[in-house]
Amino acid sequence: MTSSAQEPILVVDGLRVAFGRAEPVVDDVSFTLTPGRVLALVGESGSGKSVSAMSVLGLLPRTAHVTGSVRFRGDELIGAPEPSLQAVRGAGIGVVFQEPMASFTPVLRIGTQIAEAVRAHGTDLDREGVADRVRALLDAAGIADIPRVMRSFPHELSGGQLQRAMIAMALAGDPVALIADEPTTALDVTVQAGILDLIRRLCRERSLAVLLITHDMGVVADVADDVLVMRRGVEVEHQPVDALFAHPQQAYTRALLDAVPELEARPGSDTAGAGEPAVARSTAASLQHVSIRYARTGEPTVADIDLTLRAGETLGLVGESGSGKSTIGRALAGLVPVVSGTVMVGGQDIARARGRALRAIRSRVGLVFQDPASSLNPRATIGWSIAEPLTLHTDLDEAARRARVAELLAAVQLDPAMATRFPHELSGGQRQRVAVARALALRPTLVIADEPTSALDVTVQAAVLDLLRALQAELGFACLLISHDLAVVRSLATEVVVLRQGRIVEHGATEQVLSQPTSEYTRMLLAAAPVADPARQAERREAWQAFAADEQAGETAA
Repeated sequence: MTSSAQEPILVVDGLRVAFGRAEPVVDDVSFTLTPGRVLALVGESGSGKSVSAMSVLGLLPRTAHVTGSVRFRGDELIGAPEPSLQAVRGAGIGVVFQEPMASFTPVLRIGTQIAEAVRAHGTDLDREGVADRVRALLDAAGIADIPRVMRSFPHELSGGQLQRAMIAMALAGDPVALIADEPTTALDVTVQAGILDLIRRLCRERSLAVLLITHDMGVVADVADDVLVMRRGVEVEHQPVDALFAHPQQAYTRALLDAVPELEARPGSDTAGAGEPAVARSTAASLQHVSIRYARTGEPTVADIDLTLRAGETLGLVGESGSGKSTIGRALAGLVPVVSGTVMVGGQDIARARGRALRAIRSRVGLVFQDPASSLNPRATIGWSIAEPLTLHTDLDEAARRARVAELLAAVQLDPAMATRFPHELSGGQRQRVAVARALALRPTLVIADEPTSALDVTVQAAVLDLLRALQAELGFACLLISHDLAVVRSLATEVVVLRQGRIVEHGATEQVLSQPTSEYTRMLLAAAPVADPARQAERREAWQAFAADEQAGETAA
């Protein structure tokens, strides 16, 4: 971004937010939003990022007590009447929420919902005029197949398309400022790069003042001009982006940056994937010429896949959404039918096993899902959830199960007394540790970790990665790591497999694949992945934009 001498659009001064009689969750936070610049608000979960942003527009619950000053174009918003706030929402400040699927009405078409937003801002356009406006907004948001997207329901669109549609809706009132709350969480690197390109372009072309809330320091390095670091509701550090990454002033900021896994090798660094394994290891699982098709007709979801997972090693599986990563994980767990080929776990073909034999094989496989909040029973204690595999697959009595649960909680560095708590009483990082404990309950020979850190803060992510690494060294299980985060794969995996449209395009030692890829597609994924260094990120952005332009030109020619 280029610097701007314009006056700030939004001035937040001494913001304080408390709920009831509890201690404030935001205490004396100040910042400004200026046209044509991006301010990134970063910090761990619970630091007050989203509360600060939502308090600007009066979107907090009635139990929130907000003091300080929030001035939009000179007008005070704190304590302003509801009609004044309504006039600012959308027309003055647009909002892009973190989960577009939850933000759209599931039973209305996308075009209908954006049209409602257009009409809500007082337009006198007729029906055709509104439709033209919707098409223009979707075009501004970078949507390619506009007619199809307009008539689609939310569940019929990909995550990237939904996020672009959400941005189009946020632009319906021609706002001068934009609040983007975790706009790229859980998106593939290429989709994420496209969304960040869009935010940059809108900021430049429309002179938007942008408040970007994120836990991804690579995203900060890619798109932000200024950075405000928060911790436990308090402002820790506020600097221009280059200065913050080069010379962080506070220990907490340095800890955040140190927790970010490195995608690029440093001279003399030691990495999990460097070189070939030092010793020959036994095979825990393998896929041989495996093809899987969900529908009875059409192209296979994955085709002719050959993989080997060895004890004590991690195989990273990367690729865009729809490439077949999770399908391969499900095949190894015996959860999807295999059209052809063999899926071997512990020397037995899980694709052909049935009944008791299938249950026995599955007991050797542990699963760690992407979202522990939805994979844990909300009405059961975490002790019950961890003990459930023991109940189903062993003859242990209740006392023995309790002892095993306590042992597992201690292994994932949680207090065994937490067994009596419910999932909602734990943080995201604690819930993911519980998911790891449950996956290890039966001492599996194979662990399948499907996006285990995608929505975690960088410090929590680092702790979970350290935990998986230590437990694998201790227990010796093979691990299939499915992830869109190439830096996470680099930190854990011994080998990497790159998938595209259900086929393997590259396979090799981690250091070789991520440092010297032979596939153009792998190079594109690497260029799209953000790194926590503004100078290096600028070079990567240019490379990614060149790849994207070539890809678009190829599609146009086809």
